Amino acid sequence: MGERITGLALILAAALWAGPGVAQEAVAPDPAAGDDLAAAGDLNPEELTLNRVMRDVARGETSMTSCATGYYITKSGRHGMARELFELCAEQGWTGAMTWMSQLDDNGLGAPENPAAAAEWDRRAAEAGDPVGQFNHGLDLMRGRGVARDVAAGRALVDQAARAGLPVAKRLQGAGYDLDEVTPDADNWKYLPQG
Repeated sequence: MGERITGLALILAAALWAGPGVAQEAVAPDPAAGDDLAAAGDLNPEELTLNRVMRDVARGETSMTSCATGYYITKSGRHGMARELFELCAEQGWTGAMTWMSQLDDNGLGAPENPAAAAEWDRRAAEAGDPVGQFNHGLDLMRGRGVARDVAAGRALVDQAARAGLPVAKRLQGAGYDLDEVTPDADNWKYLPQG
């Protein structure tokens, strides 16, 4: 019986090998023959590289990890590249990217300093329910940086962030909303009333 199974196995193997169901060999597209490389998809795409992240961004594709890569890009000093990534992520609703766009605009990184744009990014993050956005926009309003000064509305946003558990918002509340508690003295020049 052992020979019969072996013989049957050989016959089945031969039939599968030679039959019409045999897998076809993959043929790579040939641009010289007019084949469309884009239609073939990515052949051996890069993974875990900045080039891959930026290629995905150029295609309008974002994810939590690609948006978070902007932090590394910013810290490496490539602010223009970080701005490109964060702006797309922010436009797609990633509130952390809105906070980073605010930081870039507020400090003139990758583009001229723009307090109004920074405050607008903070407002958008706050309206999306992000506690960091609420805190930052609260500071914008309390200082009058990039927006009309409105201390009461700013405190209300700080209070929202504190209720959400944001430690720095609780610290500001505990300091009686003294902005020196969260603003280093070196930056005070930046927050002087404009006009």
